[in-house]
Amino acid sequence: MGADFGYRGKRLGLPAEGPGAIAPVGRRVGALFIDWALSALIAFGLLAGRRLEATNNWALVVFLVMSLLTVGTVGATPGKRLLGLRVVALDGLERLPVWRTAVRTVLLGLAVPALVWDRDNRGLHDRLSGSVQVRA
Repeated sequence: MGADFGYRGKRLGLPAEGPGAIAPVGRRVGALFIDWALSALIAFGLLAGRRLEATNNWALVVFLVMSLLTVGTVGATPGKRLLGLRVVALDGLERLPVWRTAVRTVLLGLAVPALVWDRDNRGLHDRLSGSVQVRA
């Protein structure tokens, strides 16, 4: 109790401020809302007037596919990109390899791993895939 661990990301070797620093929680949540709204809009367009309940299930599928494709290629979802965030590998790689992006996406789809955070604000999905969300 009361131990000083320094700033978030210090033990990961990340800077305290600026590009490469741990992404703020508010921006991460904002990016999630943008990505989810975009996914819901795409799912609604794909279903073109079918039952609204089905749209929610398809929105999750679109969200996961969008996350897999965008994080795996450009390192950020559209929401993250708009808010100046990106997902990077902790082992020095600029982007996550495809298999690690897939692990992260599957765990993100389960939701619970994304709700379990460590003191560096990394969700379990980021820890298990060896990634971290940082400021771009």
